Amino acid sequence: MTTSHRLAWLDALRGIGALAVVAEHLLPWVYPPLRPTFMNVGMYGVVVFFLVSGYIIPASLEGRGDVRAFWTSRLFRLYPLYLTVCAIALLVGLWVPIREQVPRDASGVLAHVSMLLDVVHVGGLADPMWTLSYEMVFYLIVTALFVKGVHRFSGWYAIAFGALAVVAGLVIGAPWLSGPWPAIVSGVVFVVGMVGLFTGRFRKAASYVLGVMALVLLIGSAYVPWFGAAILAMMFAGTALYRWEKGTGPLWPVFAAFALVAISPAWAVAAGWWWVQPPVWITTLVLAGATFWAGRALRHRTFPKVFVWLGLISYSVYLVHHPILRMVPILFGHMMSKPVWERTLLALGYLAVVLLVSWATYRFVEAPAQRLGRRLVKKAQTSPAGSPPNGSSSSSSNWPSSSLPSGTGGGAG
Repeated sequence: MTTSHRLAWLDALRGIGALAVVAEHLLPWVYPPLRPTFMNVGMYGVVVFFLVSGYIIPASLEGRGDVRAFWTSRLFRLYPLYLTVCAIALLVGLWVPIREQVPRDASGVLAHVSMLLDVVHVGGLADPMWTLSYEMVFYLIVTALFVKGVHRFSGWYAIAFGALAVVAGLVIGAPWLSGPWPAIVSGVVFVVGMVGLFTGRFRKAASYVLGVMALVLLIGSAYVPWFGAAILAMMFAGTALYRWEKGTGPLWPVFAAFALVAISPAWAVAAGWWWVQPPVWITTLVLAGATFWAGRALRHRTFPKVFVWLGLISYSVYLVHHPILRMVPILFGHMMSKPVWERTLLALGYLAVVLLVSWATYRFVEAPAQRLGRRLVKKAQTSPAGSPPNGSSSSSSNWPSSSLPSGTGGGAG
């Protein structure tokens, strides 16, 4: 079985997750009764994404055994499209006002530079960008754990973050670190820390500082701290599941972490949304977990090519669909004022445009950037000075690097 076939199920899950998020944003515009109320379709897709990230991202880092190679891959995977969509959102802003949650000062700029948007209480230029904040927090924490050599205790980290979600929900109702300074300071620290990671100078110190900063922001500065901790619990649960598969960890922490995540909003101070009420929240988690488990159980089967293709362009679909959706009422008027058949045709046309644009951005932005990232990693590893840098540990991996294709992505990518 080829590597790409072994991981096709992850692509299929990404495709399903992307479609779920698009449906969450599109259905209220087209035909609101189709939007289910027993679960949150968008959060279902997001949880699937986070589980995929937790499952594969630590594998990518440990399989490479090289912090610099890992971050080269991540930055070339995420930022080219991310910056392209930022530019698209600013262009759309000529017709549709930019979201009011986006500060018009240095904090807004630096929050976008670091991608730590949600955990520094700054809105993204495109609404779905908030999930990238938690992807970045996860990367930073996992890197620090790897450099320290304590990365194998994923099940315990999942439980710890689940418990933290419960406690944070009880005692924290708003960010402790308020104002623009968390975004400004963290943006500067992020840039300096990345320089440290890539140059090799103070790599360990940079990894620890960035990891601690991510944890502090998650609890002290995020819009909803319990929610951020719950997301990290889910991601580490994905890692724990992988370790159980490989015989290097138990399975029970996965269920313990999910139980803690399930009850985390029950008594939370900041839990007023309909989709975090216990029946809806638990149903969403169960369905997302079941989807991930079903994908894993069928991983040796051949998945429909359409889902694998959607997974390939899922990062593009995820980021570009919302700016395009904001243009629909500008071009065609308010959709709810139109008959159902016309709304349906507009929705189908919108989906076709999203898929076409996503294919184009993947073909001309994502894929070339990933190839460049792979070339840079390969060049660094084959150069005379390419010995394992400080913060690398090629012997510490539980995953052979041959099992991981270059450019393997997580939830967002």
